[in-house]
Amino acid sequence: MKPPAIQTKNVTKRFGGLTAVDAVNLVVPESSISSIIGPNGAGKTTLFNCVSGFYTPEEGEILFFGEPIQGLPTHRICKMGIARTYQNIRLFKEMTAVENILVGQHCSMTNNWADAIFHDRRFRREEENALNTACELLDFIGLSGLGDSLALNLPYGAQRRLEIARALASHPSLLLLDEPTAGMNPQETEEMKALIKNLRDQLKITILLIEHDMRVVMDISDKITVLDYGVKIAEGIPSEIQNNDKVIEAYLGPGTAKMTEKLKQKNNNYA
Repeated sequence: MKPPAIQTKNVTKRFGGLTAVDAVNLVVPESSISSIIGPNGAGKTTLFNCVSGFYTPEEGEILFFGEPIQGLPTHRICKMGIARTYQNIRLFKEMTAVENILVGQHCSMTNNWADAIFHDRRFRREEENALNTACELLDFIGLSGLGDSLALNLPYGAQRRLEIARALASHPSLLLLDEPTAGMNPQETEEMKALIKNLRDQLKITILLIEHDMRVVMDISDKITVLDYGVKIAEGIPSEIQNNDKVIEAYLGPGTAKMTEKLKQKNNNYA
């Protein structure tokens, strides 16, 4: 039986006296769209940073298709097949869309400094292949014909998609998306939802995302994990999470779940 794309075992990350992630166990099946949700400060991005190599957890284990990756440098984790985007867009704004995607291919290219100086046949062939890949990715994300546009001149939603294309350029099998619809209007949000589904369905990429828009989470997630103060408080399919008392109280405050249930019963009595 093939191991899951990502599995965390009792992963704990501390910053001084603050435990940002507290013994979190997470399983992300291959070819799934899994979401991590929770209030601000719940530890979601910290967990992402542990998986992608920006942080090394003090305790626990992180397995990528069964292979331990905790403590590995980010470039090695990228080469293994994990790519990510960020909550705040981190494009090279003064570079074109194509150039941004070419940067994303760096970790998978084999040219060295000597090849760059002499521009031999192997160098030219790899550069041509990289350019073709960049154009294909632009087509896939719906930005065909905008390859020569500076990133800063693209609309906000297009910049979000371009950041995903740059991540895809490293040929990942797991893609971490940190709030991919943040700041988007309704149309851009629908386009992003469709793109995320296509990443899974067409490119067979496993998706793990952080998202605050609950409509997005409930619409596209196969599985949802909920964190609160660094602790996993719930996990399940969307319908289970929507009706989980701990989740309701984490978002809306203590006693809210009971109040919500009373309102439901009252409304049913009037129906």
